[in-house]
Amino acid sequence: MTEKQWDHEHGIVSGVCLPGDQESNILSLRPTQLSEYIGQSDVVETLKIAIEAGRLRNEPIDHVLFHGPPGLGKTTLAHIIANEMGRGIIITSGPALEKGGDLIGILTHLEEGDVLFVDEIHRIPKSVEEFLYPAMEDYAVDFVFDKGIHARTHRYRLNRFVMVGATTRVGLLSAPLRDRFGIFRNLDFYSEEHLVEIVIRSALLLDVEIDDSGAQELSKRSRGTPRIVNRLLKRVRDYAQVKADGRITQETVHSALTLEGVDEIGLTNLDRQYIKTIIDFYKGGPVGIEAIAATLQEETDTLVDVIEPYLLKIGYIVRTSSGRKVSEAGFKHLGYRFQGNIFA
Repeated sequence: MTEKQWDHEHGIVSGVCLPGDQESNILSLRPTQLSEYIGQSDVVETLKIAIEAGRLRNEPIDHVLFHGPPGLGKTTLAHIIANEMGRGIIITSGPALEKGGDLIGILTHLEEGDVLFVDEIHRIPKSVEEFLYPAMEDYAVDFVFDKGIHARTHRYRLNRFVMVGATTRVGLLSAPLRDRFGIFRNLDFYSEEHLVEIVIRSALLLDVEIDDSGAQELSKRSRGTPRIVNRLLKRVRDYAQVKADGRITQETVHSALTLEGVDEIGLTNLDRQYIKTIIDFYKGGPVGIEAIAATLQEETDTLVDVIEPYLLKIGYIVRTSSGRKVSEAGFKHLGYRFQGNIFA
């Protein structure tokens, strides 16, 4: 299949991938088929049924919305949907679609059955989002010509396509847009067993030797996130090749990730600073997220989207109506003695 040509004048498309693109497959650790995908069994089964049904009817599947913390496989699943259907995929993001013309330019170039993947879809401007409603529901876009009493509209028919949206903040998605997705799935953090499988698969692709204890140690320090486990694997691989015999063991993982500032349960320096800030400056909480962000000199979105999900998952912080609080487990992990909101 020949690669599509695209006008990058507006910089709205970050990549175009086609089925069988060997170079991208080699450079990426992403699985390309549902049979290769590890974890998220309910999501995978839903997609298998939808894709098979679409093949039998010879039509695209329903529009799909994935939501969950970063790094859990939303983008990977979008690529897999395109590969399984034998279609192309066009990738963009919510912030990149600044004007309605940007979106219309993409929609009118989609071929029958193509996948349009929009990352951070909750950040699409409202004026642009309104063009999506008829596009997703009726496969059409409406153009308005002239103004005032001379105004007239023209409906342009689109090829049937599959919209795949991804968001880390599903609560910020408007109800009209959310309701137009037929498949709505949440991606949760991975178990250590599934992360071990991912580490072993990635190590084979990277041609690096790793033993079982090394794979288990990496999985424990990866915050339940495939993107992080693959990133840490590459850092440990570098360390093993320079400081050890090239083989990744539990000891190698411990030494390499201690150097990286990643502790035994996967907390980074920023995670520990976040917890420590609430304890030291706000007596364990409750405290508002804006105050924490100001103290740490970090963006609020970074704390909410990147730091907090895992800390909430493992129970080190809790959200209350008054703000964030550090739990007893969070106090103890940093070596503080917990006595309600009093620490020593």
